[in-house]
Amino acid sequence: MLNIAHFIHNSNMRSPQKTAMRLGEKSFTYQELTALAGKVASFLEAQGIKKGDTVALSCPNVPYFPIVYYGILQLGAVVVPHNVLLKPAEIEYLLNDCEAKAYFAFEGTPELPMGQMAWEGTQKTLCKTFVIMTADPAAPSPIEGATTLGQILATSQPKQEITPTDANDTAVILYTSGTTGKPKGAELTHFNIFMNAQISRDLVADGAGHEDVFMMVLPLFHSFGQVVGMNATFYRGAELVMLPRFDPQVTLQLMYKHKVNIFAGVPTMYWALLNTASKIPEEQLTAVKNNIKVCASGGAALPVEIHQQFKQVFDVEILEGYGLSETSPVASFHHRGRPLKVGSIGEPVWGVEMKVFNEDCEEVPVGEVGEIVIRGHNIMKGYYRRVHETEHAMRSGWFHSGDMGKMDEDGYFYIVDRVKDMIVRGGFNVYPREIEEVLQQHEAVSLVAVIGVPHEQHGEEVKAFVVLNENAHITVDELIAWGKEKMAAYKYPRLIEICTELPMNATGKILKRELRDREAKKQEDNSQE
Repeated sequence: MLNIAHFIHNSNMRSPQKTAMRLGEKSFTYQELTALAGKVASFLEAQGIKKGDTVALSCPNVPYFPIVYYGILQLGAVVVPHNVLLKPAEIEYLLNDCEAKAYFAFEGTPELPMGQMAWEGTQKTLCKTFVIMTADPAAPSPIEGATTLGQILATSQPKQEITPTDANDTAVILYTSGTTGKPKGAELTHFNIFMNAQISRDLVADGAGHEDVFMMVLPLFHSFGQVVGMNATFYRGAELVMLPRFDPQVTLQLMYKHKVNIFAGVPTMYWALLNTASKIPEEQLTAVKNNIKVCASGGAALPVEIHQQFKQVFDVEILEGYGLSETSPVASFHHRGRPLKVGSIGEPVWGVEMKVFNEDCEEVPVGEVGEIVIRGHNIMKGYYRRVHETEHAMRSGWFHSGDMGKMDEDGYFYIVDRVKDMIVRGGFNVYPREIEEVLQQHEAVSLVAVIGVPHEQHGEEVKAFVVLNENAHITVDELIAWGKEKMAAYKYPRLIEICTELPMNATGKILKRELRDREAKKQEDNSQE
C-alpha cells in the first residue's frame, strides 16, 4: 500500500500541534489539516465517489487546496487540479476529458469569478457533485443549489482510515498547457509523487527538515509548487507559508515575518524580487538574507545575469533544476555538495537517467545539442486515455521532453531551448535562450523574450521583445547595434520591440505563444491593408 495522503497523516502522528500551513494571520496545525481533509473524504464517500474516480479542483494558494487535495487522495480517488484562470469552455473540456465525478471550485473575486466560471463549465458534463469554496467558510453559497465547503467541514465527521492504493495507481492528473494542441492529462502515480517529494526533501533539507519554512508562491495547481513545495513540505512535517498570488514586496515581507528559509520560484519571480529588494527596509532585507538557505529555480531557463545579480543582493546561490509535469516534475537538480555550474540545470536526481538524442533516437557526443530524453521512477504512467500520444512521447523506451539541450564532460546538463521555439534563419539554427542571455547583459535591459517571425528571404527572422530597467534609456537602433557587436551575423535580432511588460501565465512563465500570435495578427492586418 502506498497512498501519498500519508504525508499529512504521518506528520500529524509525529507532531500534531506543529504548524502545517498559514495564510495571513490564520494558521493550521497538522492535526487540524488531517481532520479537515478527513471530512472532505467522508463527504465524497457519501456522494458515492470511490477509489479511482476523478475529482477536479480549482483553487489558488489558500488552505482549501491541501484540505481538499488530501481528502480526495485519502479516499483513493484521483485529484485533477485546474489552472484557476480557465474559462468555462476550457473547464468543460477538461471535466469531460478526465471524466470528473466531482468538482471543488474556489469562489474567486469579482475580477476573477472562478466559482461562477467553474459552475458554467459543469453544465454540459457528467460531473454531478459541485462544491463551491467560499472565502468565508460561514458564507452562504453564491450559486443556487451548490454545497459549500464550509457546510461540509461544519457537518461531516472525519474519515479516519486511508483507502489502500497501489504504488502504480494514479494519484494526480496534471494537464499540460496544450501548446501543440488540446491539453493532455499526465497521469502521475502515488509512487511517482512519493519519490519526487522524497528527493525534493533531500535536496533542500538539512537533516529531517521539519523546522523548515517554505515560501509557497508557486501555484499549487502546477507540478512544481504541488510536489516540490506542498508535498515535500508536508512529507517532512515542515511549514508552508501561502500567498494566493505572487507579489514580490509582499513575498519579501512574509519571508521576513515568518523566517522563511526555503524559496522556490520561476525565473521571472527572481527577477521581480531583485527589482523589489531596494523597496523594503534594510533591516528586513538583512534578516531575509540571514534566514534563507536554499533557493530553487525551475519552470524555465534561468538567465545567468539574474543568477549573478541575485547572489550579489541576497547572498545565496539559486540552485537550478529541471523537470516537466510528465516527470513528476523533478528530473535534474544541482546536488548540494557538488560544484555549482551557473547556467546548468544540474545532474539527474537519484534513480533517474538523462541523455541527449538526435532525431534518430541515437545518443549524441558530449557537448552536442539534441533533445533531452529521460527515464526513471519519475516518468508518468501515461497521458490519460491517449495511447498514441503516450507511445510517441515514450518512443525508444525514453520520455522525449521536447527540450533541446546538451551535456558536458562532468555529466551536467544545459537547456538550450524548446524544440518548438528554435528559429531557423537562412538555414542556421538559432536558439532564443542564447540571444536572451546576451541581451540580458546590457545594463539597460531588464527582461527579454525572443521568437522567430516569418521572413520572405530567410524563412524566419529573429525578433526580441525587451523590457527596460527603470529609468533606462536606449533606442531600438542602439540595442540592435549592440547586439550585432556581441553576436554572429545570423543570430543577432534585426527586430526589437521595447515593451512595458511581457505576457506571462499563472506560474510566471513568459508566454511566447502569445507573442507569436500577436505577430501573426500584425502580419494578417498588414496584408489586408
